[in-house]
Amino acid sequence: MATESPATRPVQVAEHPRLLKLKEMFNSKFGSIPKFYVRAPGRVNLIGEHVDYCGYSVLPMAIEQDLLIAVEPVKTYTLQLANTNPLYPDFSTSATNIQIDKTKPLWHNYFLCGLKGIQEHFGLSNLTGMNCLVDGNIPPSSGLSSSSALVCCAGLVTLTVLGMNLSKVELAEICAKSERYIGTEGGGMDQSISFLAEEGTAKLIEFSPLRATNVNLPSGAVFVIANSCVEMNKAATSHFNIRVMECRLAAKLLAKYKSLQWNKVLQLEEVQAKLGISLEEMLLVTEDALHPEPYSPEEICRCLGITLEELRTQILSPNTHDVLIFKLYQRAKHVYSEAARVLQFKKICEEAPENMVQLLGELMNQSHMSCRDMYECSCPELDQLVDICRENVAINLALQKYSPFHPSKAQGWTANYL
Repeated sequence: MATESPATRPVQVAEHPRLLKLKEMFNSKFGSIPKFYVRAPGRVNLIGEHVDYCGYSVLPMAIEQDLLIAVEPVKTYTLQLANTNPLYPDFSTSATNIQIDKTKPLWHNYFLCGLKGIQEHFGLSNLTGMNCLVDGNIPPSSGLSSSSALVCCAGLVTLTVLGMNLSKVELAEICAKSERYIGTEGGGMDQSISFLAEEGTAKLIEFSPLRATNVNLPSGAVFVIANSCVEMNKAATSHFNIRVMECRLAAKLLAKYKSLQWNKVLQLEEVQAKLGISLEEMLLVTEDALHPEPYSPEEICRCLGITLEELRTQILSPNTHDVLIFKLYQRAKHVYSEAARVLQFKKICEEAPENMVQLLGELMNQSHMSCRDMYECSCPELDQLVDICRENVAINLALQKYSPFHPSKAQGWTANYL
């Protein structure tokens, strides 16, 4: 098991109606009683959009909505997965031969990601079988990290069944890496906050090494998570991975421009670190080095002095081989400016000026505009929702794009033995 915390202490099923219902459904499904339950929350990111996989800090917090898994280890080598939601069909496979289909991001593949991550971390060839029943109230494809919560739950389930020990930080790093088995080139924000969240505080999540710092939000401020009703499964399309690749290519061109060893650079943060300059100065370097017009693969090759074959085989991911244009200037501008906003947000929370809510709101407005215009990860429905809120609600309405949940009592993962 992971490091013990108050959240992992034993609880009585009778005291938790949802667990009691899950226990009854498990018994009906498998004809037995679960041995333990695992929980992982969803998350909302206050600021720091699409910068974690570029090496920069983010500022999320967990929400109350979560995933629960009831688990029973079995003596066979069969893994049986079921879901309380009838939209997600049952799945069964051999625990000795875990195969993850990247072409179809079906729900059970996220569970397999977490399982395989723990298996490979400990170098195990075979795993014991288990029966698992999943129950979740995080809306899927809504940007609240339901998929990552399932990966985290699966990792914790596997760790618990094996009787192994890892810290929360180690678990978060393994689950962040293993979610890439599904085909998305994401960072580690979702998994980190799912494991490291604490009630009553947001977290500044930093990477390399992974660490989390409490960020106390203004007293009396309310963060409303509103739903634009637009769903996006990032593993089901190439949009997410194209932007990841655009950031990677931008980093290489910036490194080449500044006479750095560009072929070793993968993240925009690495360029800043190697140059030893501020984020504001990196924005100026971006202005000098990159042009706003989209880059073709051929132009990128000319800039780097490589062939198209080398670009495809050594840099591009399989699902970006056929991309015809890359917007490097826009992606780099968003990442460097957004990374600066995260630090400004934390500083305002620490200094607590009288107008701190207004200042935080202004940063979040800037974040949305950059996501809309420079990173192009917004949508008309979300833009309209933002406009409506700005026109009709006071400045201390901090807006995100999801559903009207209440994150104030959220906390991190749990593994409860009953």
